Amino acid sequence: MTIADRSPRAPETSTTSVQVPPSARTADAVWRRALSGSWVPITLATIALFAVSPVIAPGSLDAAPLLSMLPFASVLAIAAAGQTLVVQQRGLDLSVPGMIALGAVLATALPQQYGWNPWAAAAAALLGTTVFGLLNGVVVARLRITPLVATLGMNAVLLGTVFAVANGTPSGAADELNRFALARTLGVPNTLLIAVVAITLAAVVAHRSVVGHRLSAVGVSEAAASVVGIRVGAYQVTAYALAGLCYGAAGVLLAGYTKTPALFLGDQYLLPTVAAVVLGGTALTGGIASIAASAVAALFLTQLGQLLRSVGWPDALQLIAQAIVLIVVVLLRELVPLLVRRRATRRLAAQAVSR
Repeated sequence: MTIADRSPRAPETSTTSVQVPPSARTADAVWRRALSGSWVPITLATIALFAVSPVIAPGSLDAAPLLSMLPFASVLAIAAAGQTLVVQQRGLDLSVPGMIALGAVLATALPQQYGWNPWAAAAAALLGTTVFGLLNGVVVARLRITPLVATLGMNAVLLGTVFAVANGTPSGAADELNRFALARTLGVPNTLLIAVVAITLAAVVAHRSVVGHRLSAVGVSEAAASVVGIRVGAYQVTAYALAGLCYGAAGVLLAGYTKTPALFLGDQYLLPTVAAVVLGGTALTGGIASIAASAVAALFLTQLGQLLRSVGWPDALQLIAQAIVLIVVVLLRELVPLLVRRRATRRLAAQAVSR
């Protein structure tokens, strides 16, 4: 028998020859898009949360509750952007509490205790956290210390620095910083405007620039990125430094808004930043990341917290609720693709038998 004689029967054993109905392909695509790592699920969940909020707590979407919630959502969104950059590099930043606390204490203690100009102090806060983020990156990328260990140790150093700068006593924010953080432009809180600008710039750089593409490549595979000539270590250090800048900005805004920030005010942002990153679809294995989706997740978590407070849930139960949401999302990310693949396998097997 010649090759020409065998060719008509070749499609019988080729998986590409099995015809999948268009409706089934569309359904699978919708499931993968809606419930696996992308911006779609968190956007739908946020819309649904805002839709049910007035039903659960009437008046929760009035102007006053929204305007009090948005500044905290903005702070969390900026901090989550930093955590996203680290997770993209297959790390997890446990120095978030110390970074935010350092940004806040430099912005408040330097003017009050050392006579600095408030805006110079704010700039010093941003620079200081960026430098500590740079050190995080050097320890992880150059010394090859596990990110969890490196950032946990750095968090201890940061908290010690906070106590040293503050002399153990919280300081109030300067009037200029406090007025700016509380003010609104055209009815929109300044904190929200800053967050929108920062997130937009970060998202454009991450997804539309050469630097962003190389950061993604390094996160996907250090070996492959190195082969094509990307300086892996330099980009990893850059990611941690930019993360430090984000944490510092969050700390400065939070200090200005709360007027007298506690020395440990950053502690309440560690779990929410991780939750926002995971809810936003960033892959914990690195590479795939969406800063904009993390920001939407920050809005979701902040509104969820406010809704739970409005119905009388204490802070402990709110943290448990956040943890449950995080666990459910992680399970869905693992189970949905598995179920979709199994469904496709069963369909192909059934079609093969029917033929």
